[in-house]
Amino acid sequence: MSDGARVIVGVSGSLHSLTALHRAAEEARARRAMLVPVLAWAPVGGERSYQARPCPPLLRAWRDLADARLRGALEQAFGGLPVGVPVRPLVVRGEAGAVLTELADRPDDLLVVSTGEQGGRGARLRRLMRRSVARHCLDQARCGVLVVPPSTLHEDLRALHRGIDLRELVAA
Repeated sequence: MSDGARVIVGVSGSLHSLTALHRAAEEARARRAMLVPVLAWAPVGGERSYQARPCPPLLRAWRDLADARLRGALEQAFGGLPVGVPVRPLVVRGEAGAVLTELADRPDDLLVVSTGEQGGRGARLRRLMRRSVARHCLDQARCGVLVVPPSTLHEDLRALHRGIDLRELVAA
C-alpha cells in the first residue's frame, strides 16, 4: 500500500453511489490505497431543527440507521467488504459535500463521487434547491476528484420502474 494513500468515496446506498463505490474499489486496488467509504448523515429536519429540540435517543437512532445503511451498501455492492483492498468505512454527521471535502484533505487522496440522479421527477427541482454533492466536491476539494456517471444498467432499472414488464419482452 502506498504511504497513506486513500480513495475516499461518498456512499448513500443509491444505485448511483454503488456504481461509484465499485469504481472507487478498483481505483484503491490499482493505487494500493486504503478505500474509505463515507456515509454522511444529518438529523431529520436538519441541524437547525435538531438544535431547537435536541433528543439524544433519537440522534442515536439516526446514527444507527446511518451505520446500517453503510453496511447495507457494502453488502449490496460486494457481499460484505471488498476483497483485495484495505477498507475503513466511516459514518460522519454532516452535509455530504462538506464531510467529503474535509476528509479528502491530502494532495494524494482521490475523492470519488457519483453524478447522482440525472433525470426523473423532482431532479430539476432538487438541483434548484441545493447544489449537488458532486459540484460541491469539484469546487472545494483539495485533491483529485473522480465523478462517476451512472451505469448503463440504471436505464434498464428505470424502464422497470416505469412499469415496463421485461418478462413480456423475453416471452416475445
